[in-house]
Amino acid sequence: MAERSFKKEVEELRAGAGETFTGEGILALTKALLENGVGYVGGYQGAPISHLMDVLADAQELLQELDVRYEANASEAAAAAMLAASVHYPIRGAVTFKGPVGVNVASDALANLSSSGVAGGAIVIVGEDYGEGSSIMQERSHAFAMKSQFWLMDPRPNLPSIVKSVGDSFELSEASNTPVMLMVRIRACHVTGSFECRDNQRPDLTVEDALSNPRRDWNRVVLPPMSYAHEQDKITTRWPNAQNHIMERGLNEVFGPESGELGIICQGGMYNGVIRSLQRLGLADLYGNTDIPIYCLNVTYPLVDEEVIRFATDKKAVLIVEEGQPEFIEQGLSTILLRSDLQTMLHGKDVFPMAGEYTGQIMFDSIVAFLRKYAPEDLPGQMRAPNQPLPAIPDLSKTVPIRPPGFCTGCPERPIFAGLKLAQQELGPHQISADIGCHLFAALPPFEIGGATMGYGLGPASNAAFDGGGEKRAISIIGDGGFWHNGLSSSIGNMVFNKSDSVAVIVDNYYSAATGGQDVLSSRADNPSKATQNPISKALEGVGVKWIRQIDHTYDVGKMRETFVEALTTDYDGPKVIVASSECMLNRQRREKPARNKAINDGKRIEVLRFGVDEDICTGDHACIRLSGCPSLSVKHLDDPLRDDPVAAIDQTCVGCGNCGEVADAAILCPSFYRADVVHNPGSLERWWAGWSGRVISWLQVRRASKRLTFTEAGQ
Repeated sequence: MAERSFKKEVEELRAGAGETFTGEGILALTKALLENGVGYVGGYQGAPISHLMDVLADAQELLQELDVRYEANASEAAAAAMLAASVHYPIRGAVTFKGPVGVNVASDALANLSSSGVAGGAIVIVGEDYGEGSSIMQERSHAFAMKSQFWLMDPRPNLPSIVKSVGDSFELSEASNTPVMLMVRIRACHVTGSFECRDNQRPDLTVEDALSNPRRDWNRVVLPPMSYAHEQDKITTRWPNAQNHIMERGLNEVFGPESGELGIICQGGMYNGVIRSLQRLGLADLYGNTDIPIYCLNVTYPLVDEEVIRFATDKKAVLIVEEGQPEFIEQGLSTILLRSDLQTMLHGKDVFPMAGEYTGQIMFDSIVAFLRKYAPEDLPGQMRAPNQPLPAIPDLSKTVPIRPPGFCTGCPERPIFAGLKLAQQELGPHQISADIGCHLFAALPPFEIGGATMGYGLGPASNAAFDGGGEKRAISIIGDGGFWHNGLSSSIGNMVFNKSDSVAVIVDNYYSAATGGQDVLSSRADNPSKATQNPISKALEGVGVKWIRQIDHTYDVGKMRETFVEALTTDYDGPKVIVASSECMLNRQRREKPARNKAINDGKRIEVLRFGVDEDICTGDHACIRLSGCPSLSVKHLDDPLRDDPVAAIDQTCVGCGNCGEVADAAILCPSFYRADVVHNPGSLERWWAGWSGRVISWLQVRRASKRLTFTEAGQ
């Protein structure tokens, strides 16, 4: 099951001409694909475009009505290879994945696609999450666009612009026989708004039509001598065709007065930040009318020399707003201005930070610095002086506590690492490599397990250098999503082929959980459109792994510890793989909680499991927290003046997984944890028993209190 269902929103995708669509950027992208006659769509889930895959999965009926082929691909490489359909056939195709990591995975297929060129419009929707909203290394897809000569769209982050950019991308691709990257930033994906719809279009040529009349063009095969011709074709034909199309269709936009001494050039995705800063300075209004000319690059690659020169000709200075590094666009603009012999001064990374996200404050400060240099009279009086402090956005870091990432309440991965931590206490520390996924949180306190990550599905492969027969075996972690992505061949196959003696742990939580709970090959649920219930252990056997331990209840911390100790001490010489399986608690709660609440509202008797800590028994050692880290485990100060140290406590977010008690038992900590079954809609006998036992307990409490010694101050 995915993180959320889009069944309701999918019905809105049927809207036609004259209707207004309101929703998120992700939904707008889907609607735009249908309006522009896309013939096939694929992709791999990954923030910030995971929901796009979820929307398409829920829109199967509508896609079938329009003869649109949809596939959730096994990896970004598989998605990019799918675009081969547009190489020989005039079919519009689109795939989507997270960038730049998705671009890295798909680079081989993308490079070949760009070399051969396309007959039909082909676009790659890249979810770019540079900055503080990102969960990956800080890189940009722009470098790949330049390297392989993909054209790169970066639309302004509002729904009409995003929708228009989809059609523009298809047309630009077809006009220049070149695939196009459409970059949507994380905020653009989730921005809400509205746009005027057009009718959905059935593709002019469907994939079924193409199958009935196959064609091929050997000139598009990427082999010598054709590949040499491809390189020439990029420069002599595709590039000028793209530039002409960009100019003729006005894909880039100019805002503000036609002339002026100063100007701002910005990426489309940066436009909102630029205009907001100008509004704060009184140089633009709420409707986007600006006193400073703005040249907005909705196409950031290729740059159009003629447009740049036209914009810069009467300017004393121009500021380029380009988030991320290196400063690719700034370098390109510098070359254009130098070759045109213009004396316009160009500023960019000398005013803005070279790296890091351009937040509202950074954008404001940098634009003010630029205006102070060239037009201080345009600034409010108190900002004109070079050393005058600027009004700052309130710093909330002192009042809002930091929230580092961590496992969810009840996560079945937490006991895996508790067991590994206990095993290391017995056997000593081991070399441990990590992978991409929720399990990477184990690198943080309280576990501090695992270190370097080298790519999705490459956890065991990244430990290959430590397979030299040392005193201790190396351990690697990989998730079920990474396993099916490429880990089966790149990591496990590599271990088998090289007769590795190390230990690999496959964290199987039934889903590609970190990206929203999408199904994978080994998911347990029935999926009407996907083949699930393919055991990981069978795949391991198929590639030659002999030592396999399957654990179907990871919350048994003792069992996890014993299995780790066995794997690290066994005489067996070869790859050792532990498959630790338990359902992602977040997905489990999404499935069970609505059903439970409905049953309670219907008056049915329901038991809800909870755990607690007996504060009279707890010593305040907090070892349970150090071996669990569950968000529902906290501390509590007692009123008892003889006990200064806070005791452990469990709050109402507890989901009853039992991990805290299991850890306490496995680590021989203390007996202070107890289980409580909360009964909703109890029967008459249960209500009678609860009332009777409550009265007995109350009587015992009063009796005990009457025998307690009390002390009063003298004179009272």
